[in-house]
Amino acid sequence: MIESSVVVRTRSWIVLCLGRLLGGLLGLLTIGSPAAVAADCPGHPDALGTSRTLIVDPGAHPRIGTMQYRETLPLKDHEVVLTFDDGPLPKYSNQVLQILADECIKATFFIIGEQAKANPEGVRKLVAAGHTVGTHSMNHPLTFDRMPLDKAETQINGGIEWTSAAMSDPSKLAPFFRIPGLMRAEGVENLLISRGIQVWSADFPADDWRHVSSDRVYQLAMQRLEAKGKGILLLHDIQPRTVAALPKIIRDLKARGYRIVHVVPATADLPATPTTPVEWLLHPPTETTPIARWPAVPNFVFAQTKTLPAPALADLNARTEHQALLPRKTMALADVAATLPVPGRDLFAIPEGSVEVLLSTTLSRRAATRLAMAAETPRAAKSKAGKSHAPRTARAAHVTPKHAAEANGTAPKSTALKSTVPRPTRVASLKKRAP
Repeated sequence: MIESSVVVRTRSWIVLCLGRLLGGLLGLLTIGSPAAVAADCPGHPDALGTSRTLIVDPGAHPRIGTMQYRETLPLKDHEVVLTFDDGPLPKYSNQVLQILADECIKATFFIIGEQAKANPEGVRKLVAAGHTVGTHSMNHPLTFDRMPLDKAETQINGGIEWTSAAMSDPSKLAPFFRIPGLMRAEGVENLLISRGIQVWSADFPADDWRHVSSDRVYQLAMQRLEAKGKGILLLHDIQPRTVAALPKIIRDLKARGYRIVHVVPATADLPATPTTPVEWLLHPPTETTPIARWPAVPNFVFAQTKTLPAPALADLNARTEHQALLPRKTMALADVAATLPVPGRDLFAIPEGSVEVLLSTTLSRRAATRLAMAAETPRAAKSKAGKSHAPRTARAAHVTPKHAAEANGTAPKSTALKSTVPRPTRVASLKKRAP
């Protein structure tokens, strides 16, 4: 009886633990799922919702958006960040705000200073709805890539001042800035980064600022998102075509399993979401996919910059203690150079007009060939004159010197010269061309 009760208790305990474990796993699986997100949107059970909040440190990653920069937000597959530029404009911005509210979606808005000045209530509505608010210059000039830096700074400051002035709590202004028209300039970027402001580009736009239909805006948004799989979508809340396309974009995001991510800046009380550097790449390299380029070589900082002394002349000579390493025969040959006499000057003298001198240049070689042929002419004439008086055997020897030389392994001098030098020229022409 005791043993059976122990077995029953053990089985009950195991079932209880397994039940708790399965319940915990189910709870983890439901976090971020559409059903769980929809549950956070009262009155809208089919809402897309916001899957998570991403906290970023502007100083750690100052430039984001692969349309222009190497890094983008550390999003997972099928995660999207919605951004809207150029507002607020009451007629259309309020409609965009209502569409997002019905879906419980949080987005990021880049405000123009002139718009905030004319419609401060629109800025306060964005903050009250929980959206992230950044800035987009004072009056949206499309010359940031070529305007003087002081004028760019005036544009930046104007947008920040009027947007923060429209807020009940200026601390709600995020240190995010998007350059108008994405007309980036290195000086402007460095200025923003030095002030702790993160520069936002995008991963893909929907071209809703162009004169296209709302259907075209919807198609471009989804096609480009599908091509990249995740990223930052750039829209404009001041365009009627955007208001018409946004519900269809959200509908397709739900149907295709995409999730919305809300981005906020890190603060002293709100630390950044832990990430790795590779997560900030749109398509991080894997073990099966080779990277496209080699990593940059870092700039090394040497702890000691002291240079080594230059070797002295004595350090290059063989020292006495090192001579034992050389073989005796080598050491004996090393002393021969000191006993050889200096060669005489006449050893290098070459007689002027000799064949060796004439062979040193092309024209001289021709002259040397002519002299050699001239020397052979009397000998050939003499042999021809004595041809009829000489015996047949001797005449044969004189007639065929070439064959005899070939039989002996040597060639006549005139034949050797003919085979190695060009055709001779006249001595008179040689004198005229000589310097």
